[in-house]
Amino acid sequence: QVHLVGSGGGLVQTGGSLRLSCAASDDSGSIIEIDFMGWFRQTPGKQREVVATITGGGSTNYADSVKGRFTISRNNAKNTVHLQMNSLKPEDTAVYYCNARIQSRSTWPTFSDYWGQGTPVTVSS
Repeated sequence: QVHLVGSGGGLVQTGGSLRLSCAASDDSGSIIEIDFMGWFRQTPGKQREVVATITGGGSTNYADSVKGRFTISRNNAKNTVHLQMNSLKPEDTAVYYCNARIQSRSTWPTFSDYWGQGTPVTVSS
């Protein structure tokens, strides 16, 4: 069974920083490969939107609203993805979800999408 566990959210003032982390784990070493990893966010009444993504090779993409402020990174050896968020604004307030496309022994040869449990981020003005 594959799980994504996110952490690092919280309350911060405008202009502050937070670092989100997400780890992919499994109960029996079933993960074969992790392709795409990313962070999404959602506020009440709105659709979940992409914040940043990173491929297995390290190519990154960012939403226009966070370019220059957020940095996504990953550690392939540890199956983790991180989101460094600087110069935070009140409009960044949301629940942040990590996402990963994972090939495991139970899904081989296909990749399946997994989501973390959601990490709340609140930026006060």
